[in-house]
Amino acid sequence: MNPAKLRARAAGILARLQQQEGSLATLLTRRDEGDEEGFALLQEIVFGTCRWFHQLDAILKLLLDKPLKTKDADLHGLLLIGLYQLQHLRVPEYAVVNETVAATKVLGKGWARGLVNAVLRNFLREQTDLIAKAAESLEGQYAHPRWLIKTLQQDWPEQWPRILEQNNQRPPMTLRVNTRRMARDAYLQALKNAGLDATAGTLTDSAVYLDKPCSVDRLPEFDAGLVSVQDEASQVIPSLLNLADGQRILDACAAPGGKTCHLLESGYAFSGLVALDNDERRLERLRQNLDRLHLEAEVVCADATATQSWWDGTPFDRILLDAPCSATGIIRRHPDIKLLRRSTDIPKLQALQLLLLQRLWACLKPGGLLLYSTCSVLRAENSQTVATFLKTQGDAKHERIDGQWGVECAFGRQLLPDSAGNDGFYFARIRKPA
Repeated sequence: MNPAKLRARAAGILARLQQQEGSLATLLTRRDEGDEEGFALLQEIVFGTCRWFHQLDAILKLLLDKPLKTKDADLHGLLLIGLYQLQHLRVPEYAVVNETVAATKVLGKGWARGLVNAVLRNFLREQTDLIAKAAESLEGQYAHPRWLIKTLQQDWPEQWPRILEQNNQRPPMTLRVNTRRMARDAYLQALKNAGLDATAGTLTDSAVYLDKPCSVDRLPEFDAGLVSVQDEASQVIPSLLNLADGQRILDACAAPGGKTCHLLESGYAFSGLVALDNDERRLERLRQNLDRLHLEAEVVCADATATQSWWDGTPFDRILLDAPCSATGIIRRHPDIKLLRRSTDIPKLQALQLLLLQRLWACLKPGGLLLYSTCSVLRAENSQTVATFLKTQGDAKHERIDGQWGVECAFGRQLLPDSAGNDGFYFARIRKPA
């Protein structure tokens, strides 16, 4: 891909993110078939600029005499891209300046050539002072939106700097070995034989961390279904459900299927497993995962809260509710969350989480167990949501999670992002008395 066109395309993606028009998952697609190197650079630029967006924006404000107009969001994105490359990538400075300036023409904004050239060259001259000045603001210092920094300071008064630091790191690539078919140690040896260095996880006996990310095409036995890509935090789930033969399982909000497949790989002979989600596009990925791993589940596309539309009245022994949330525990994997999420989203998500708990509770058999989980680190979506549910649902009983991992909360247990390990995840077990 032409360097100027690549940067213009990246700027367009950033503009749409700022305008809440999609996400990296929907906007960053492989439209340039056969240009793997170009796509890799595009991905690096867009992900990296999102990761450092708030710090870069604080620097840019110091370099502009006045803010850009709303209609020039793509130009704003282009300037941030230039600053990101100069600060974080090993691209020659002259190449960054020249190609970023050239991208203004591709955007149809040739009038901004002088502006872009001046901003980038001024940054190079005053880089140290500009970064120090930008760091006087919370956004400039921690590269997160102010509302999220403030919330984390309140929720995690001791851990918040570490959480922010981890969110700005590149995530490890984590694998889940199907230990029914191959021992983890044997798979570690297979990786070594393939020239891939890796280490075993510490939370589960199925997790493996690659020293360096790679394409799944390079993973031994991936096509044969012996291994999948999944963060170790979510691999904890089967051990928290007290699984047994003959149980009927519901995986609500199941797509794209990592947890569904892991439950089926656990080795128990369930009487049935229903994988439920309201997104048909994501359910197609779930079906693909089932096929690759040679597993079977009843896949249902429906709104989990509208139980009358999908539930046959037969209660479930176990329900996994991996609820929609702010995803603030997986920002390092999805840095666009910093741009897309708003403080006003949290009460809406909390209301949905509570509604899901209330509706699904009726589907749980007496004596059954519901596991509530999120990939959030915000107490409002986690222990506070569970506390509200327990208060309003008289027959719901919190069941403590024992363990040496994570942080024990008033209700449930929280994993925080770890540099050499798991993402941020929350879990709470709720029992329905027999």
